[in-house]
Amino acid sequence: MTLDPIHVDNIARIAASIAGTVDDADHDDYAARAWELLDPLSDDGRPVVEPMGEQALQAVAIDDVALAERPFETTHGLDAGTLNPTGFKNGLLLDVAQAAMAAAPTDLDLHRSRSLVSTVHTNDATRDYNQEWQRYDDGYSRRRIIHVPEVGRHADEVTHELALYLAESSHALEHADKVEELLLLDGPLYPKRVFNWESRETVLAEAAREAMPQNVVENYVRLVETFVERGVPIAGFVKNPTSRFLVRTLERKTAVPWANDAALFTRLLEQRDGELPEGAEPSAARKDEDLTFTSWFVSRGSSDEPMSADGDAMGIERRLEPEAYEVTFCYLYDPRNDVTYKIEAPRAVTQDPEMREALTTQLLSEVATQRGPPEAIDKADELAKIAAEEKLSIRRKFEETFGSERLRSYDDVRWPQADSY
Repeated sequence: MTLDPIHVDNIARIAASIAGTVDDADHDDYAARAWELLDPLSDDGRPVVEPMGEQALQAVAIDDVALAERPFETTHGLDAGTLNPTGFKNGLLLDVAQAAMAAAPTDLDLHRSRSLVSTVHTNDATRDYNQEWQRYDDGYSRRRIIHVPEVGRHADEVTHELALYLAESSHALEHADKVEELLLLDGPLYPKRVFNWESRETVLAEAAREAMPQNVVENYVRLVETFVERGVPIAGFVKNPTSRFLVRTLERKTAVPWANDAALFTRLLEQRDGELPEGAEPSAARKDEDLTFTSWFVSRGSSDEPMSADGDAMGIERRLEPEAYEVTFCYLYDPRNDVTYKIEAPRAVTQDPEMREALTTQLLSEVATQRGPPEAIDKADELAKIAAEEKLSIRRKFEETFGSERLRSYDDVRWPQADSY
């Protein structure tokens, strides 16, 4: 059933009444003040964000950078896709993740390889489902089962994240030697959601120090070390940045009317032509000839704190100087689709100004050409993705194998094709 016109009109009136209380005329001033406070941004006297080199907001013509000579001829992308947590009437809860690495230009043998990780949670303390890596597909791929620790109501979250991060990090380590120029992770540089466990409830903080979460974190630490020691850059390309760390910290110093960090940087990077004509769509005033981007910053707060120089890397031994692992970032805005991306790299990579420039140029050129994420990221995403039809088929196979039906809710009745996680 659709909404009657009278209801649509009244929803619009709600928006109109809210709009009357919102005045963003001062938002440019707020954004400018927030930008100034990043040089550096301190929290309780500790610098948590500071610029690398000169702090700047920059722009480059899309047509020009699309045709620019790229510093890296071959790039690799890495991603992991998941089934998503699935419960069964026999008490089992599980997720399955598959990781894939892609190359641009294409490498068919590499694209064939997968790392499959299944995580299993059960309240039956007598069971142990752990299983080491096993090869299949003529040795191109491998699979493993992980028994998830008891975490009460957080079982879905932990089951999902351990599968995702273990598959991704293990696959990256397995194929690290295939990457000779640049590796891009689809997402953040480190497993930030696992890092956040320690600042949440006791049961999650305790789980974060158990063997498997520790193994996951160690994989990412060793991954950074491997690439730094080989002199090959590694970075994370975050397509949907959701962090609120900066706006939360800035709120204690100035007015911050934005919901998250990406909204703040969108305001800083979006370019507009004067006043918006009455009745025009907000996008009508947006300039769309340039990609805009920030200079690079070091981040040491919130989920980046464990990998800071004075963090403890969740107890994992670091073989390089602690500063080498620190998260550095820049933001990139594409006006053609009004999307803001975040790029992350270890400080060991970006401390060299020439490497910062090369990495920035490469990603600007790829975004300009692709009208979205870099080609290797897109390929990895496609390889790792588990489609809705495939998820349904896999769940049915589990039901047959377990002799137990999947636990369903009314949402499965209303939206039979929806993915519930």
